This record gives sequence, C-alpha cells and structure tokens, in this order.
Amino acid sequence: MLRLNVPMVTPEPAPALVTVPRGVRIGYGIGSVSTATFSTVPGLLLLFYMTNVLAVPAWIAGVVVFLPKLWDMLINPWVGQRSDRTVSRLGARRPWMLLGAFTLPVAFALTFTGPPLTGVPAALYVAVCYFLTATAYAFYEVPYKAMAAEMTDDYHERSSLLQWKMVFVGLAILLSGAVAPAIAGTEAAGYRLMGLIVGAVLLVSMLAAFAGTARAPMVARAEAEPSIRAQFAAARSSGPFMVLLGLSCAQMFAAGILLAGAPYFATYVLGDPGMTTTLFLCIVGPLLLTMPAWVWLSRRYEKRGAMILGAALFTAGTAALALAGEFGAVYAHVCVLAVGIGYAGFQLLQFSMLSDVIVHDAQVTGKRRAGVFTGLWTACETVVFALGALVLGWLLGATGFVESDPGTPVAQPEAAVAAVLYGGALMPALLAGISVLLTTRYPLTAASLASPEPLRSAEG
Repeated sequence: MLRLNVPMVTPEPAPALVTVPRGVRIGYGIGSVSTATFSTVPGLLLLFYMTNVLAVPAWIAGVVVFLPKLWDMLINPWVGQRSDRTVSRLGARRPWMLLGAFTLPVAFALTFTGPPLTGVPAALYVAVCYFLTATAYAFYEVPYKAMAAEMTDDYHERSSLLQWKMVFVGLAILLSGAVAPAIAGTEAAGYRLMGLIVGAVLLVSMLAAFAGTARAPMVARAEAEPSIRAQFAAARSSGPFMVLLGLSCAQMFAAGILLAGAPYFATYVLGDPGMTTTLFLCIVGPLLLTMPAWVWLSRRYEKRGAMILGAALFTAGTAALALAGEFGAVYAHVCVLAVGIGYAGFQLLQFSMLSDVIVHDAQVTGKRRAGVFTGLWTACETVVFALGALVLGWLLGATGFVESDPGTPVAQPEAAVAAVLYGGALMPALLAGISVLLTTRYPLTAASLASPEPLRSAEG
C-alpha cells in the first residue's frame, strides 16, 4: 500500500473554522440508527421471510425485494432536488427528515404485519408495502446524508463527524442484526412483532435526529439543479463522484448478496438458523471497535489507501468463506470477522469520501449541490444493495430451491445448498475485488482538496 505523508489541511481556508458541536454530532449520529436498521433488517430477513414463511417462490421474492428500489432512482434525486430548494424556519433538510419520520415506521411495520396470505398474493402485498417504505425512507435518508457536507468544510473533521455516526450504525446493526432475527424466529407471529418493534425504533431514532440537528452549523447553502436530467449531468461531470459511485456500488452489491444469504447460510450450510445472530455479531463487533483505527488509517494513508485495505479484507474473508462447508462453524465465524473489519471501513469511508466529493465539486464549479450528489448516490447504493437479493433469489430459484412455510418444512436439493455456499461467498468476493481496482482511481486527497486547481485541470 502506498504511504502518503500528507499533513492535516483544510480544503477551504477561512478566518474561522466552523466546528460541529458535540451535541450536534451525537444528534446526527443517532439518526443513523434508523438508516442502519432499515438497511439491515429488510436486507437480512425480507427474502427469507417470503421464501420460508410466506411460501413465495425464490425468484418472485427476489423481484419483490428489488423492484421498489428501482423507484429510488427517481424518488431519491427528486427529494435531493426539492430539499436543495427548500426554504423554511426548520432549514432545508429537516422538514423532509420529519416527513420521513412520520411515514417510514408505519410503512415498515405494515410490511411484516399483513393479512394471513401465502404465495403470490402475499408477494403482492409485501411489494406494495415495501414500495411505500422505500418512498418514505427517501424522504429521510437523502437530506440526512446531505447534511454532513454542509456542517463543515474540514477534510478530517468530516471523518470525525462520521465516526460518531458509525458508532451508532454499529449499535443499530448489533440490535437489528442480532435481535430482529431472534424476535422473528420462524413463525409469522414473530415477524409481526419484529415489524412493530423495529418500526418503533425507527420512529424514535428519526425524531431524535430531527431534534438533535436543530442547531447544526451550515458552511454554505446548497444550490438545486433545475431538473432530474440536469442532476445526472452534474453527476457525470464530476470524475471523483463517478469513481466513488462505481466502487460503492460494487461494495454494496457484495454486501447485499452476503446479507440476504446469511439466514440461508446459517440454516442450510451451518445447520443452525440461530447462527444468523452470531454471524452478525462477528460483523457488528468490528463496526463498534475498529472505527478509531479506520479514522487513523484514513489520516495516515489517505482515505483511498484505507478503503483499499478495507476492500481487500472483505475480499479475502468472503473468498475464504466458500470453504466453510469443509471446516465448519468456527472457521466460518472467523472468516465473517475478517469481513466485518473490512465492512467497517466501507461504512465509514464511503460517507466521508462522498462529503469530500461534494466539497470538491463546490470548489470546481462554485455551486453547492449536496442534495444532488447525495440523492443520486443513495439511489444507486440502495438499488445495487437490493440487486444482491434479486441475484440470490434467482440463483436459488435456478438451482431448485423449494419455498415453504413454518407448517410444512422441506429438504432442499444439494444444488440449492451449493448455491447458498458458493454463490453467497464467491460473488461478494469478486465484487469487492473489483472495488479495490476502482478505488485506485479515486483522485481526492487532503492535498488535492486544499489545492483543487491541478485536479480541475486534470479532469478538464
């Protein structure tokens, strides 16, 4: 790994540096409980819930998980555009966050508390509810993520701000990834209870973030692009954004496959559905414990170097996981622990690098377009994350996976079990490896943000 000894700098020198107060950092961080919970629970349980509780064919279940996320490609940029233009006594972003806080918990709970349907009717009900859930989530997530770049212009303070955020992400994934499967169990009644409890957690977290960011500083006001087409044009004009988008999509695609496959891996490879929880603990532990180390690495080797290390760890861990059928449960948990360390770096560095891209765009164009970039980035991220469930569902369907309900358990064919093991491990490894190559092309550093002229000319 290339070592870059770059001093700590501020990309836009100013007479007085705006520092984000501790209370705002904590309030902003609490908001990530909702984003992490919503990203984790459907990604972990929704596909399995449909195939093993509602008796929905695997390929249909994959489509149900994926299609509402295509809507994100339209609704997320629209929310970003509208929040860029919003003028209110609550600020530009917080009214949208409040709207999401009142709609997302209800839509999420309804997804898992529907009428006693099975098969295709159940799939249609879940699809409608999940579509509403995706829409409500966009109202909150897009303005929430845009705020990070608007609170401070300091390259390293953004990493510190997002470190607070990732602490709460780790706690949220611990609770949602470990507790939600335990509450849900294998019966429909358990999933209904889980939906209500998680909905309540979402409501509390989102309202806390709305209140906690009331006094957030704003270094500059974002400017809105006039149309969705103009937003895509703005994104394409930023080389750093397109590179970050590519590497983030590869990483989220890998994570989506791994997450959707976890309950199947625990059930059919390790032989114990309860190990879904312990596998998740191996991912959550690094999220909570390695954040300071990833911040240090991003300062010592630049965010690009730290991201390459994180992606390499994720690649190695998932590739080694393909041998879990031979070496057993302990070996599998060690592999997932390595994956968790790399994933912790993904989570911190993606958000921090996105904030840097927004600052760089402002330096080059003279415009503040946080909502534009955040909306497009979030839309692509959520689509490719859901694509993981779609691909896994189709893979299971193609290999003969048999849908079931709790009252009629079935034995799965060997081909389907092999698809869970090898497809669920090697596909994420390949995608994470691709992200390593893409990260080598990411151009932004502390030095380039402090002196953007050479980078601007290089892009031109």
